Amino acid sequence: MNLARKDIRYNFGRFTLATVGVGMLLMVVMGMGGIYRGIIEDATLLIDRVGADLWIVQRNTRGPFAEVSRVPTNLVHRALAVPGVNAAREFVYHTIQREQNGKALRISVLGLSWPTDKGEWLPLSAGRPLAQNHYEMIADETLKLALGEKIKLGKEIYTVVGTTKNMISSSGDGIAFFTVADAQAIQFDTPGESTRLERAARYGRGERSDLGSNQPSLLENAEKSSAELPTLPLPQISAVMVTISPAADLDQVAKIISGWGDVSVYTSDGQRELLLKGTVEKVRRQIGLFRMLLTIIAAIIMGLILYTMTLDKIHSIALLKLIGAPNYVILGLIMQQALILGALGLIVAYSVGSKVFPMFPRRVILAQSDLIQLALIVLGISVAASFLGIWKALKVSPNEALS
Repeated sequence: MNLARKDIRYNFGRFTLATVGVGMLLMVVMGMGGIYRGIIEDATLLIDRVGADLWIVQRNTRGPFAEVSRVPTNLVHRALAVPGVNAAREFVYHTIQREQNGKALRISVLGLSWPTDKGEWLPLSAGRPLAQNHYEMIADETLKLALGEKIKLGKEIYTVVGTTKNMISSSGDGIAFFTVADAQAIQFDTPGESTRLERAARYGRGERSDLGSNQPSLLENAEKSSAELPTLPLPQISAVMVTISPAADLDQVAKIISGWGDVSVYTSDGQRELLLKGTVEKVRRQIGLFRMLLTIIAAIIMGLILYTMTLDKIHSIALLKLIGAPNYVILGLIMQQALILGALGLIVAYSVGSKVFPMFPRRVILAQSDLIQLALIVLGISVAASFLGIWKALKVSPNEALS
């Protein structure tokens, strides 16, 4: 006869309520671990997916993800001239916030190096890659932009030609993919009045200079757009992504590029390390501490629940001792109930969490290794929590059955 099963059946309502409570608490612990895993995945997603061996960024910066980086567009051609470089692509990355359908819309804008990169490597859930150099975009599903929907960014209107899934930036914003030209147009868009004032200021500076006084015809150029002035550089990009030939030495190529005075170079592993130890480090530590704290709280609560359940059975335990039941029978009763409570609580946590976690604003990734670790933690908590009830049961005197 299994006493633990009999006792659970007798106090089914109370045990069910305790199981649900423990399950909800374990679900929070599980969710904290999933959010922790999701933050790491989102932070390193682009670095892992884009397939670059080296990242060339502005000198003495940790860009383009950890901080702002600005490099000239001709850096692509310089990188291609390095022995061992197979391909070099432009990379533009920035975040904007606009209003769409009366709601705030935050977009992480990523520029693809057209026509080398049309977005074929993206995990498309619908639609197609980019087919032209302007006015098309691929949006992540979290941005809630439907296929074929048009959105105005800057002075142009862009059409959603494809949608992706789980393409999230380290800050949790959905990523939208444009060509580099369109990404720069969005980034450096200025109102018409601002452009007019800049041209007027440019004309005024020309009038005050000796060159403007001696050659008044040159002042006509001051009223032209910036793109028509040959002395002004093109808009800068965030970084250059380099792919190394299979037979080339990665360290040797990186050493050559790092010798240039205007740039810094990082491997993909280096960029990943900068992100994990930079922008997301405090978040990772805070969530890790919360998870540890919740685990301790779960152990305390389970211990109190089992202690309370033992107090309710004081008379029964005393009666068992009075009729000569050995101590291991009583210990087995409490230990089995603790293990059943922990196992059912874990099942409730996983079942409810699987339905609830997809509704969270940020990704919650339940890795198998984390679930196994949590199961072992729950096993340890169940055994440790039962000790309080066992300690109380061993102190019960058989004479209490007669009182």
